[in-house]
Amino acid sequence: MNEQKQTIDQKKLEIYIFTDPLCPDCWGFEPVIKKFRLEYGHLCKMRFFIVPEAASWCVNEQNQKSLADLWEETSSRTGMCCDGDIWHENPLAQSETPAIAVKAAEMQGRQYGLRYLRRLREALFLNKENISKEDVLLDCAKRANLDVQEFHKDLHSDLARKALDADINTTHEMGAGDVPTMIFFNDCIEDAGIKISGLHDFHVYVDILGKMLGSPPKPQEKMEIDEFMKTYELVATREVAQVYDLSMKEATSRLKALQLQQKIESVPVKKGTFWKADKAL
Repeated sequence: MNEQKQTIDQKKLEIYIFTDPLCPDCWGFEPVIKKFRLEYGHLCKMRFFIVPEAASWCVNEQNQKSLADLWEETSSRTGMCCDGDIWHENPLAQSETPAIAVKAAEMQGRQYGLRYLRRLREALFLNKENISKEDVLLDCAKRANLDVQEFHKDLHSDLARKALDADINTTHEMGAGDVPTMIFFNDCIEDAGIKISGLHDFHVYVDILGKMLGSPPKPQEKMEIDEFMKTYELVATREVAQVYDLSMKEATSRLKALQLQQKIESVPVKKGTFWKADKAL
């Protein structure tokens, strides 16, 4: 059995990903995370930690404009729409409740937690919904196909609060106060992990993965774009371009071809374009 095969079987590497549901850069990081999981998810375990980075801020008239401007700038820089108008029209008062909601969703399974986090971000960044309100959190649970009654019970449980506290404690222990942050670990407990914060080109993360493995990692074959759309349901042109190494023009052309086949439809947002898969696919 060769070294690469052993690594695949044993998944020696573990990656901690620290993210905040309200952070626009974390939203802008999603295209990279999707590509990394699809190409190299067979080589490592990925654990997500929720960091309510903004838990200490209090929204007021003075910083609403600066938050709105930050979101618009992030939208232009990352290609992932962040509609800053929410801070003028429907501002959030606090960030802790959405973070607890993600931990409540995770109680139905890690994949459900990730799906819920995605629906929460879509509600916030695309639809300008106030995700600090319980009715919005419950609606996101429905969109994520969770057991909504179970989610509602977990949302108000001590377990969800304690799970978030555990994530925050790990964040402090790892010195991962900035989000997004990834920390790569191998199976040797004596070795320190490699930490990288902020947004970087995709090859930077692949280079770190190769360094941890001791050789360049081999990506696994990706699904076709129509299957990708079916799997993720709602994606940005930017995400398709990132995952499939296409220019924005090429990605748009491929997506419009699927639209002509009535497999997907375009979804209007303030900046860029999102695409929704036909559930009949």
